[in-house]
Amino acid sequence: MVQLVGSLRKELADSLSTCKVLVVGAGGIGKSLLIIVNVCFLQIDLDTIDVSNLNRQFLFQKKHVGKSKHRFVAKESALQFCPTANITAYHDSIMNPDYNVEFFRKFMLVMNALDNRAARNHVNRMCLAADIPLIESGTAGYLGQVTVIKKGLTECYECQPKPTQKTFPGCTIRNTPSEPIHCIVWANIFSRCRSEVSPDTADPEAVWKPEEAAARATASEKDGDIKRVSTKDWARSTGYDPVKLFNKTHLTQTSLFKDDIMYLLTMDKLWKKRKAPTPLDWQQLENREESPGSGLKDQQVLGVWGYCQLFQHSVETLRTQLQEKGDGAELVWDKDDPPAMDFVTAAANLRMHIFSMNMKSRFDVKSMAGNIIPAIATTNAVIAGLIVLEGLKILSGEVESCRTIFLNKCPNLRKKLLVPCVLDPPSANCYVCASKPEVTVKLNVHKTMVLSLQDRILKERFGMVAPDVQIEDGKGTILISSEEGETEANNSKFLADFGIRNGSRLQVDDFLQDYTLLVNVLHTEELERDVEFEVVGEAPDKAPPPQSNQEDVNSITNGNKDSAQPSTSSKARAEDDDIMIVDSDEEGASSSAAAGTAATPSGTKRKHSDAETGETSIKRPRTDQSGAAADNDDDDDIIALD
Repeated sequence: MVQLVGSLRKELADSLSTCKVLVVGAGGIGKSLLIIVNVCFLQIDLDTIDVSNLNRQFLFQKKHVGKSKHRFVAKESALQFCPTANITAYHDSIMNPDYNVEFFRKFMLVMNALDNRAARNHVNRMCLAADIPLIESGTAGYLGQVTVIKKGLTECYECQPKPTQKTFPGCTIRNTPSEPIHCIVWANIFSRCRSEVSPDTADPEAVWKPEEAAARATASEKDGDIKRVSTKDWARSTGYDPVKLFNKTHLTQTSLFKDDIMYLLTMDKLWKKRKAPTPLDWQQLENREESPGSGLKDQQVLGVWGYCQLFQHSVETLRTQLQEKGDGAELVWDKDDPPAMDFVTAAANLRMHIFSMNMKSRFDVKSMAGNIIPAIATTNAVIAGLIVLEGLKILSGEVESCRTIFLNKCPNLRKKLLVPCVLDPPSANCYVCASKPEVTVKLNVHKTMVLSLQDRILKERFGMVAPDVQIEDGKGTILISSEEGETEANNSKFLADFGIRNGSRLQVDDFLQDYTLLVNVLHTEELERDVEFEVVGEAPDKAPPPQSNQEDVNSITNGNKDSAQPSTSSKARAEDDDIMIVDSDEEGASSSAAAGTAATPSGTKRKHSDAETGETSIKRPRTDQSGAAADNDDDDDIIALD
């Protein structure tokens, strides 16, 4: 007869009393895990608590805002629920070199509760190197997902390629916005004064003669040509006067919503296939009567004059805050700071109106400007419970019975919200967990610097922490060393300066991650504007010939299907809208990187938000199942390129 300790078999209960579990992340899911799990528990998180965290879990309260998630709140709060738990909390980054492979080997199980791709990639590689089971998870609104990663048995987190972050060329942001997100990014940039927001005269699409534009500007403005000045310097010179920011008041100054727009109109080639923008004038808008909005304040969409007043009030408040800080001080933008958020909301909506777009509520603008992925405490609690159930299988030695489990927004045809799927085997083409990881990178060896190879390609694109690079040239030339000072002199040199050409091979090692990657270099001079490199395939057998027409993995997204014509300064490739069908109680193989399911009769897969980060994964078609629909809006990361 099986002996039970509570609801667990005695053998499993005894194992739990001595096992050590590492939880990475202390957000919504991580906090729920603290409440549920009663084992020897070590949790690592770098973040402090902000206002937007309060709706994601049950432990944090308003009084905790600004404190460390772990050291000051997590442990104390969790012990109130489970006084016997043995919890060690660290306020630190999991990518700290102190947390090496030997550190990971101390644990029987690792649970991820992260919200960014870089940390997920790193933990994935550390668990593969240490051969420790990893439970990956995440949520997005009502959707959630849990999956198990075990070296050699299942695919890893990076087996399925993730799309790169959406980026927008600077000329689109400054000259031809066609979507609300373009206007929000523009307002966000100006609020931080971190880049230029005036019209981009270098836009390759605006093939116009400067002398003609000057003549047109003279014709449209009695005072004549407009001298372009730095936005930051100009704003400071106005004394941050909201009306001056709005309208032109001096020959050497320009305004956000009037003169800048009139200047754009002189670039007439931009408007041959688009609806031209309409400048705004403060005096003409002043005291315009508008009906008050209805509903919650944050969800109201105001009129044009309402946003003018909000713009004025926010600028005056921010100016006062800056003056209180003293000379030379700068304000730090924070999505939870009301005046800062009011400024972005007002400026973005006024620009939307100028470019004939539907304006957005403060709630919508904050979600996009702050890259906020919707999170709900109950969804996080459900996913935390599923993590624990999969963890119990692993600790019982039953890894083969683990499943990828999807939490859907709506029941499927079998009236199930939770859909388990068989774990997929490792991908032979994965550049992380394959036996000999290899990848081909297309770049211009005469324009790509060593520093760009290190930071943009190896660290940012391939998720390495401290890469060492050796050229396979028969000499063992060290191109990049993780040891400080050894190869810094190489940073400003081009790859071609070291004899790297089409077909060269680079051996890259990250000793912290115990990870080796062979990089094949494919030289090209035909990269699109603002594209530094492209990844060709995931693990090619060899570098493809120069004439090979491979898909661009690192494309720039621009424009809108149902709005004005997008900027053609950089070509955009539309993403395939695949549909993933998962409707059986059990199971059928399913990629572990998905975060939700949706169904159509076509039997293809749809890409869904990757838990908490808003990322999606490329899926393989499946025709052996049928399912029901579950809606999900993808939330994309926002980066403006200038």
